[in-house]
Amino acid sequence: MNDLTHYKDETALWNAIREGDRVAFKVLYETYANVLFRYGLRYFKEEDTVKDCIHDLFVDLHRYHRNLSPTVNIRFYLLGAYRRKLHEARKKAAMLRLGEDGEAAFMIEYDREHHIIADEQQRQTLRQLSAALDRLPVRQKEVLYLRFNCGLCYEEVAEVMKISIPTCRTLAYRAFQQLREQLQKTPVYYLLACLIALSRG
Repeated sequence: MNDLTHYKDETALWNAIREGDRVAFKVLYETYANVLFRYGLRYFKEEDTVKDCIHDLFVDLHRYHRNLSPTVNIRFYLLGAYRRKLHEARKKAAMLRLGEDGEAAFMIEYDREHHIIADEQQRQTLRQLSAALDRLPVRQKEVLYLRFNCGLCYEEVAEVMKISIPTCRTLAYRAFQQLREQLQKTPVYYLLACLIALSRG
């Protein structure tokens, strides 16, 4: 079982988690582990560190399941809790890639799969967008990733990143404006499509 079909909906799944249901934990892990893993790779190149943080997150969920909030957006909750684990690991890690401002680097890289399936114009746009994204400040990159890849609304992105909603919107606006300035000939709709494609790398 690797999806939510064992349960009526996410509310039923979460209620089972809060009751300590082992099957529910298995379903939760198999449903969201890949989402968390991809997000973790934006912070660390070391896959073992990323996996350790996921493991620690689920250990804590099981250990404190009786204290979990009764009503949550599961994806939003897990990303927020996982981000805290990543930042804890960042403080302890000896091999850490740092951004210029001292924050952990947040990586959005060119998706090699699109290099194979896209035509030359698309590949060129993806390469240019990847380079433009790499020049964005760390927090702007993370806002875009959480918004476009993880499907969170701005209110949820702000909560995950522990910033205000206006700050979140400002970061997204400035990031998008900078991308538009560097890719002036790219239509907005196509830029958004490429941004989503790169986020899934």
